[in-house]
Amino acid sequence: MTEKKYGFTTAILHSDRQKPIEHGSLHKPIHTSVAFGYRDARELAAVFQGKQAGYRYGRQGNPTVSALEDKITKMEDGYASICFATGMAAIGALAQGLLREGDHVVSSSFLFGNTNSLWQTVQGQGCAVSFVDATEVADVEAAITPATRIVFVETIANPRTQIADLKRIGALCRARGIVYVVDNTMTSPYLFQPKAVGASIVINALTKSIGGHGNALGGCLTDTGIFDWSRFPNIYDTYKRFPTVQWGVAQIRAKSLRDFGASLAPEAAHALAIGAETIALRLERECANALALAQMLQADPRVAAVHYPGLRSHPQHGIASELFRAYGSLFSFELKDGIDCFDYLNRLKLAIPSSNLGDTRTLVIPVAHTIFYEMGPERRAGMGIAESLIRVSVGIEDTSDLLEDFRQALDS
Repeated sequence: MTEKKYGFTTAILHSDRQKPIEHGSLHKPIHTSVAFGYRDARELAAVFQGKQAGYRYGRQGNPTVSALEDKITKMEDGYASICFATGMAAIGALAQGLLREGDHVVSSSFLFGNTNSLWQTVQGQGCAVSFVDATEVADVEAAITPATRIVFVETIANPRTQIADLKRIGALCRARGIVYVVDNTMTSPYLFQPKAVGASIVINALTKSIGGHGNALGGCLTDTGIFDWSRFPNIYDTYKRFPTVQWGVAQIRAKSLRDFGASLAPEAAHALAIGAETIALRLERECANALALAQMLQADPRVAAVHYPGLRSHPQHGIASELFRAYGSLFSFELKDGIDCFDYLNRLKLAIPSSNLGDTRTLVIPVAHTIFYEMGPERRAGMGIAESLIRVSVGIEDTSDLLEDFRQALDS
């Protein structure tokens, strides 16, 4: 019998109950044990050998974490997911689990600062990384070599909001047999499912919009089931005993989660799973607030530039309108010369200076002086990051209150 396909929020709300839960609990309970016992030692051996489903050790899997993985897989319409302690650990799992010395990665140059730093580390460990303008598929294609194993992009770049040529890059990777990785954090699976443009693997920083309340760290990697792992040269023979569709997940779970150990704690998994239930409600409000605030700031003569895909002036507004349900809850803007960004931020009464994003509260940060400070002025300039750039992660406050707050800070 074919399983009924529910709507996005209905599926998330009821996903835990698709499998038996102890005592009729509506949520998967928090399982804190790091070890799992078996009445028959043969069962334990069968679990370790992959012949029987079960749990070996808390570092490699946990019932609470598994329930969250099932939830994310449903959200991304994927094949299987693996959760990690943070979003960066999920990205690091790509290098740890899939790359070998001499391999090559093509990455968008418009990246979250820590991801940029990670790829630089990978370069120092024997893999080449080419940074390109991924808003043009031609630049990605020109950088591909016979050693290219991964193409990596973000849906909406943090913080300047450039949007990769997602659909055409997907077609290119499919034709070349290259793993196409899309970081979906800035859109989330509610606004966009990268599987629709041919993504092999989807990354989500669960800390952000999926968890949504700034109270738990977590990351996830989802295999969409699209990529033919028999075309990937770096799969170890150990994992080829499984059906081909499982090869990538099996190797990443072993090489990146088991061996590297960046495991998601069950307490965090529970908080993230509960937060995920309201993602649609939160993002509808956050995206509407972001558009209203971006439009207000764009019309103010004291603002030099506003970078938000929802504005018609944005270079990739057309792509965003075609692919995304809405334009996201994050934007950035630059103040005119003579207005000190620190003084402006200090005059805000509601928006909070903070480094997180995807929270229920509106958060602001001076980008060049904080999260992108380490890379230096030359690299920042190459990424289009002005010294006055302010990133705004818009929350669920009443729209009129937010508009008034950002306006009064300019008036002051």
